[in-house]
Amino acid sequence: MPGFDFSHQTDNELLATYSELMEELRQRQVIRTNNNPVADYAEKVAIESLNLSAVGKEQKGFDAVDRKGRKYQIKGRRLTRHNSSRQLGVIRNLDERLFDYLIAVIFDEAFGVKEIWQIPQAFVTRYATLSQHQNGHIFFADPNTLTTGKGVTRIL
Repeated sequence: MPGFDFSHQTDNELLATYSELMEELRQRQVIRTNNNPVADYAEKVAIESLNLSAVGKEQKGFDAVDRKGRKYQIKGRRLTRHNSSRQLGVIRNLDERLFDYLIAVIFDEAFGVKEIWQIPQAFVTRYATLSQHQNGHIFFADPNTLTTGKGVTRIL
């Protein structure tokens, strides 16, 4: 990371710094929880980019709505030099059709937005795989597959 030398910090000091950073991001409303920031930041980026309205965390199956009442499930993935997988977070209760569109936000390693995709629920259902272990469906935001999809839109 440019300008920061963490090499002399202990593991505990690094984790404490991470904790403080996460709290500052939460206070600034960049993220909503103190969990993995990728998911929360993806929600923020999608909501702002698509002019959506966030729903409460207690809402089951979707994260935002548009002016027409369409429901959006938002998932993010950060690609790194160590992991280029495009697997999004687990989608729960996919068969209940709780959202109209999945928004996939793909970040680069430094959290720059590389891609945003709007994917119809039917397309997600067709290409997602049920994972008993994770108690939900797994979906990969593979551009080769997405570009062939009816109704799939690359926003960025």
